[in-house]
Amino acid sequence: MSDSADFDIRKVIEFVAPILDDMGFELIDIEYLSEHGRWILRIYADKEGGITLDDCVHVSKEIGVLIDIKDIIKNEYVLEVSSPGLNRPLKKEKDFLWAIGKKVKVRMSAAVKGRRRFTGYLKNFQENILYLEVEKEIYMLPFRDIEKANLVYEFEMKTHIP
Repeated sequence: MSDSADFDIRKVIEFVAPILDDMGFELIDIEYLSEHGRWILRIYADKEGGITLDDCVHVSKEIGVLIDIKDIIKNEYVLEVSSPGLNRPLKKEKDFLWAIGKKVKVRMSAAVKGRRRFTGYLKNFQENILYLEVEKEIYMLPFRDIEKANLVYEFEMKTHIP
C-alpha cells in the first residue's frame, strides 16, 4: 500500500468540487487518512436544507466512479461521503459569513491576547477578521492565523411545566 505522500489533496478538491457543484451539493471538507490499516477518503458535502443518506449514496457512486476513471488516487482506498455533522468545519470565508451569530470553536496558529483556543459567538467577519465574543469580551482573530474552526452545536433545552 502507498502512503499519503503520494496523495495531493488539492488535486482531489479541484476535481471533486465542480462535480459536486454540478450535482447541487457543496464540498465542505475532504480528509484522507489511514484508519485500521486502510486508507479512507472522506468527503463532507452539504446542500440547502441538508444532505440525506440517499444523497450521500448518490454522491459516493458518482464521485467514486469518476475518481477511479481519472486514477487520481493510486492506492486502494475506501470512499465515504458524509454530512458535515453538528460540529461542521469552517474553512472558507463564506463558511464564517454563514456562521455569524452562531457558536464556534477556533484554534489559532498564533496567540491572540495570550491564548490560542476560543469558544464563543461569531459576531462578525469582515476584512479577514473574525469578531468573536467570548465571555462578554470581543476578540479580533485574523483569518490567516486560523488553524482549525468548527461550529459548536447547541442543544435546545425545553422546559415542560404542567
